[in-house]
Amino acid sequence: MRAQSSALARGLTLAAGLTLILAACSSNGGSGTPHQGGSAGLASCSTQGKANTCNSGTTKAGGTFTYVLEKNIQQWNVQDTNGNTFENGEALEVVLPQVFVPHPDFTVAVNTDLVTSATQTSASPQTLVYKINPKAAWNDGTPITADDFVYYWRTNDGKDCPPPPASDSTQTKGCLPQSTAGYDRIKSVTGSDGGKTVTVVMNKPFSDWKQLFGAGYPLYPAHVAEKLSGAKAGDAAHMTAAQLTQGWQYFQKTPPTKYATAGPYKMQEWVDNDHATYVPDPKWWGAKKASLQRLIFKVITDATQEPIALRNNEVQGIYPQPEVDLVNQVKDIPGVTYTIGNGLTWEHFDLNLHNPVLGKYTALRQAMFTAISIKDIVAKTVGQFDPAVKQLGNHNFVPGQAGYQDLVTPTGQGSGDLAKAKKLLTDAKFTGVGTALKTPDGKAVGPFNCRYTTGNQIRQSECQILQSDLGNLGVKVTIKPIGAADLGTVLAGHQYDIIVFAWVASPFPSANAQQTWMTGGGGNYGGYSDKQVDQLIDQAVGETDQTKSAALLNQADKIMVDAAYVLPLYQKPTFLAAQTRFVNMRNNSTNVGPAYNTGEWGLKK
Repeated sequence: MRAQSSALARGLTLAAGLTLILAACSSNGGSGTPHQGGSAGLASCSTQGKANTCNSGTTKAGGTFTYVLEKNIQQWNVQDTNGNTFENGEALEVVLPQVFVPHPDFTVAVNTDLVTSATQTSASPQTLVYKINPKAAWNDGTPITADDFVYYWRTNDGKDCPPPPASDSTQTKGCLPQSTAGYDRIKSVTGSDGGKTVTVVMNKPFSDWKQLFGAGYPLYPAHVAEKLSGAKAGDAAHMTAAQLTQGWQYFQKTPPTKYATAGPYKMQEWVDNDHATYVPDPKWWGAKKASLQRLIFKVITDATQEPIALRNNEVQGIYPQPEVDLVNQVKDIPGVTYTIGNGLTWEHFDLNLHNPVLGKYTALRQAMFTAISIKDIVAKTVGQFDPAVKQLGNHNFVPGQAGYQDLVTPTGQGSGDLAKAKKLLTDAKFTGVGTALKTPDGKAVGPFNCRYTTGNQIRQSECQILQSDLGNLGVKVTIKPIGAADLGTVLAGHQYDIIVFAWVASPFPSANAQQTWMTGGGGNYGGYSDKQVDQLIDQAVGETDQTKSAALLNQADKIMVDAAYVLPLYQKPTFLAAQTRFVNMRNNSTNVGPAYNTGEWGLKK
């Protein structure tokens, strides 16, 4: 998952948080309903089931399209825990290839520019075969081969390039992948047919095998890492841990203007904290050539400035977290359409179990979550522009996914039932309920801080409502904003008691769960640990029957709900606005975002 940043979650990405980080053009998932400002609209999005073809059109050569990134890119390795942000993923998927690409309807599709096929050829042992497109090459002329897959595997398996030791606070040693899911189950990756056929044999089955080598986490050029580290060319299989680390860190520090890439565009320029400029890559072998003269990703960290930039034609497309004022401003811009959709991005409150009081008392956490009124939160925030939003009842699935079950609402969590919350506390021998809450052994509960990314009015309001609701229990809460670029640091450093952000999930729930809920998972910032949950998720990851895998995840989720570690709030609405003179950009509400198909963007013919 990716966490999403201030406007913002492989599995998960952060949203206004980090990258777990939304299907058909309908309210139950995906692109949503189109709205018009000006003369034209996204007519193709008005029919349910058209998520993957919304705003389709033939393009003509020329034009510049400027798209907003809401967060600066501070490091360039999107596979790294600290580089796993939504904005980084969008900027890199323009120029780096991946096998499977998440689409707006939550499905994943083979990227036939990179591979002509990707299939499971055996179940025991699970064997995956990728046929690399014979034309596929990095733009320095080096063919894309099995060596690139081997390099990817060995830097992400958690073994060949071990994570930095705890004493290495600057992380100068080893690799720190945002998730080892699947890669830690691979026995071998071998090449044949001149390196154009890749055969992957698994030690243990992996349910979400289509996540491997893609799904928002693209390949990096192995030959670049080999050369700079002194390794033998084409021999990623024998790179030492030190050499793998050297490559990993190079891709952290280096924008893709400096090394070979493979996409319809190449990055011509990166100006830190300002913009990236892409131009068509003449070396691109793919079926569709880029039609734009220039594609620009402009960094605007203050979402309130995005509608102004769109009105002034400084940018032609924005993808902010929607707020009432922002949506109303965009409505009045001529020649612009927008869509509001719901998908794999979901908002939540997290408790930090490293806090000794929060970590010790399950009844306290349950009472806190019961006292919070999600209905009130929705009504005062996202419900003002999307009345279809309602409480989310699961940590692993959202409505629109086959495995979704509401496991939270029946417990009363999120109900705002103050009487029930107080009873949970008194039954557990807490005192001062409703005035100045104390633990059964007489220690003060709180004060706790509630943290959110600065400039996000919705999240500020969510913390304020939480502050009021918990005050009714006798728990004092202070509100402490986080700098827009500091969410990852705050999460990884456990610098919070309560925090609100969003995960942007991939369409692979078991891999998301492994990253986010298992003991020691890369996205398990609050320190949750339960042996039975670990076992159930591990079973789900290895279960190739998706129905059985979902059932295992829901068994785990029931335990997690009772533990009251994370309170799901709602599927987060997504908001894409673009000038109507451009076509083929659409609201992909998964972890890859609208930039999943930038090679098709262009001026309407």
